[in-house]
Amino acid sequence: MSQILEQINLPKDLKKLNLKEKEELCKEIRELIIDVTAKNGGHVASNLGVVELTVALHSVFNTPKDKIIWDVGHQCYVHKILTGRKKEFETIRQFGGLSGFPKICESEYDSFNTGHSSTSISVATGMARARDILKEDYKVIAVIGDGSLTGGMALEALNDAGSSKTNVTVILNDNEMSISKNVGGIPLYLSKIRTKTGYTRSNRKIKEITNKIPVIGKPIVSFAHYTKQIIKRAVIHNMYFEDIGFTYLGPVDGHNIKKLEDILERSKKIKGPVLIHVVTKKGKGYKLAEENPDKFHGISAYNKETGETKKSNNYSKIFGNKLIELAQKDKKIVAVTAAMKDGTGLKEFAEKFPDRFFDVGIAEQHAVGLIAGMAKAGLKPVMPIYSSFLQRGYDQIIHDIALSNIPATICVDRAGVVGNDGETHQGIFDLSFLSSIPNVVIMAPKNFEELEKMLEFGVNLNKPVFIRYPRGGENYQFEKTEKIEYGIAETIVEGTDLSIIAIGNMVGRAKEIADLLPEKSIEIINTRFLKPLDEKTILKSIEKTKKAITIEDNVLKGGLGSAVIEAVNKSGIENIKVKTFGYDDIFVEHGTVKEIEDKYNLSKEKISQNLFTFREM
Repeated sequence: MSQILEQINLPKDLKKLNLKEKEELCKEIRELIIDVTAKNGGHVASNLGVVELTVALHSVFNTPKDKIIWDVGHQCYVHKILTGRKKEFETIRQFGGLSGFPKICESEYDSFNTGHSSTSISVATGMARARDILKEDYKVIAVIGDGSLTGGMALEALNDAGSSKTNVTVILNDNEMSISKNVGGIPLYLSKIRTKTGYTRSNRKIKEITNKIPVIGKPIVSFAHYTKQIIKRAVIHNMYFEDIGFTYLGPVDGHNIKKLEDILERSKKIKGPVLIHVVTKKGKGYKLAEENPDKFHGISAYNKETGETKKSNNYSKIFGNKLIELAQKDKKIVAVTAAMKDGTGLKEFAEKFPDRFFDVGIAEQHAVGLIAGMAKAGLKPVMPIYSSFLQRGYDQIIHDIALSNIPATICVDRAGVVGNDGETHQGIFDLSFLSSIPNVVIMAPKNFEELEKMLEFGVNLNKPVFIRYPRGGENYQFEKTEKIEYGIAETIVEGTDLSIIAIGNMVGRAKEIADLLPEKSIEIINTRFLKPLDEKTILKSIEKTKKAITIEDNVLKGGLGSAVIEAVNKSGIENIKVKTFGYDDIFVEHGTVKEIEDKYNLSKEKISQNLFTFREM
């Protein structure tokens, strides 16, 4: 470990360093992050961009008494290194190791669990109000990126916090990026602030001294304030943050520790809500990440000299390529993303059809409402979105899509366990929260070919369609894929000893299990649809074999297992046995998909061991 970093175990150790030592420390921290993420993967660019900011925060504030809330939380690696987890840092995002996000249970320095964007200002304002009511004394700081500021929740929170007169500090980390480059009016507004060099705030001390001058002091200050507001509006139009109640400080160079510490110290003396505008560069200090911040936002293990990762085909690529093929034939097809163009496979679509591609920023609720309007007006919108982020548009799915039976297609990427990002990103709830909604169609492909067929089928179905698929690639090679028919399951293999009823990626798991047990006559049903469920095919199989298991990469409540058991109960079939495999009322931690599936009895080995342990129906 590097020389200065060896001396730093807790934030209090930072206070002993001089400026030159802190600058050297920042270089050493960057080297450590690059070395570890090259082996483990992770969020590289965002963490390299906040090294100086994190050092300055822990130098100026008194953590853990003072509370830092990291919006999204994927930029907390530096924070973890500085708060007693330096030696464990090499375990980050590994099974049983440090989480890649803040975790209350992991350290007292992690003030709140975060993993999704735009939540920090709300949480910080809540903590600040609780502090005031309980008459406690500590600072509350929310660190939020400009990409997260496009989220409606962040804007709602700014509106409330600005009018609250509560002492709360919002640090706006302005790097012009979320995952893809930021879009929309707010990033444009921030870019105007960054480029206006003529604006500086008046000195607080001068104001205090002038106020004390008998008779004329206060009128002078009042006139100066009035004049300053006119100048501000001439130099920077629409001073949004100050107009809604914040004291605005900045913009400040986010890679200059001295300037950062000075402005943070100033903020501590200001009463009421404060917003500090910090300008940083994503990927700072690592040329490959600076030049490719989107690639290095979240990346698997890579060669730190070249930045290369293992390349393989995946569901997102297959989706993107197929959508291009369909859009070439049908000009009504458009694509919408919520700041996830690259991650969801839409990069090439955006290049080929710039007029039919729409990135709304981190605004999932708006995205769902947008495609509802597009579809109602005659287009065929397709929106790929990560399963865990789709949760954020749940009311809009019900109110704007399903209630009016709007024919839009939502492709649920990263469904099931995604691995090392942990609880906030595992896509194990979508089957359950979608299946209870009237009018919707829910499909899940067993392989790439079936995804292509489902996408073509879905965009022309004239119904609200959800197609869910996992992160990564196929887990089994199938010889054939039958044509998609509405609400009809596919019988993969016929058998007499046991029915395995599976959905999506777990159909491959069912085939792996059958291959492990050649002595058993196993029937495999690929449900294809969770809604409408092909009860006829499923019940016919169960009635024949008298024993059935269901397999899904979703929580059991409200998923495939629940639907099959409900169908059996309604049917009146007697003397059968059913067992369900899935995630049982749990938030699933981080680790590789294989490690997680093995722990929760979803690996082919664990399911095979428990195949014939049933309860009577």
